[in-house]
Amino acid sequence: MKVISFVNMKGGVGKTTLAVNVADVLSKRLGHRVLLVDIDPQFNATQSLFSGEEYLKLRQEGADTIYDVFANPAPIISMVEGTKTVTPKKLSDIKPTKVSDHLHVLLGNLEIYRVEMGGGQGTEMRLKGFLKYNEDSYDYVIVDTPPTPSVFMSSALLASDYFVVPIKPEPMSRVGIDLLQGVINRVSENNGHGIECAGVVITMAQHQTVVYKDCRRQLQSDTKWKSRLLRRDIPQRTAIAREQGNQKLILDGDDSSAKSALVGVVNEIIKKIDDTSSD
Repeated sequence: MKVISFVNMKGGVGKTTLAVNVADVLSKRLGHRVLLVDIDPQFNATQSLFSGEEYLKLRQEGADTIYDVFANPAPIISMVEGTKTVTPKKLSDIKPTKVSDHLHVLLGNLEIYRVEMGGGQGTEMRLKGFLKYNEDSYDYVIVDTPPTPSVFMSSALLASDYFVVPIKPEPMSRVGIDLLQGVINRVSENNGHGIECAGVVITMAQHQTVVYKDCRRQLQSDTKWKSRLLRRDIPQRTAIAREQGNQKLILDGDDSSAKSALVGVVNEIIKKIDDTSSD
């Protein structure tokens, strides 16, 4: 099982779009067993797969969420179930929700903010512990992380073997990923955990614009990032964001160039992972 976190400290760069669609390609096109973990408190990845009504129904039926992984070892009050006292589950008892035969998701949950308030007690290691119980069930785990350093980002990185950085072509993009690398290095060094970069992916790409060309040129000239920058990128498409809000992903649409670009990105990520594993 390979665990990949999708990370960027800046919002609005297409991180969730990339994470969800990569999970979709790995499961639907390549036939891998995939778990998508929505650890971003905004839970946009979950909303890309389920409508609001579907999500509420799942919660009312008792579906587990990322909150169950991080819940403190004391009774909690469920916002969905009203004032009912709920005893946190054991990590081994938490079950992801089935999206399709090859794709499961650990649902996001706004209530995870309450865990942040009372962190500590090994909180950062709980996602890794949960995944340990599921290592024989999946080939890939895709983790959609929050856009700011937090106990949740640290937990995702500590549970991951690899990270992917989605980057929007803009003047300050390289500065942002340099700062991100610093955060990743600190988390890794402080905990003795190695994690490899499986790619920097340019998203919302408009290939004829100056800002896109400048972004790619800067990254290609940077000794740290040039070997990590993927050749393929995700094109700018208004329809991608709009349809994702209706639970329709790139492979579900009619845009053949966007599909080709996405599959190309996934293949490059897999190759980088395989190359790293063989070193």
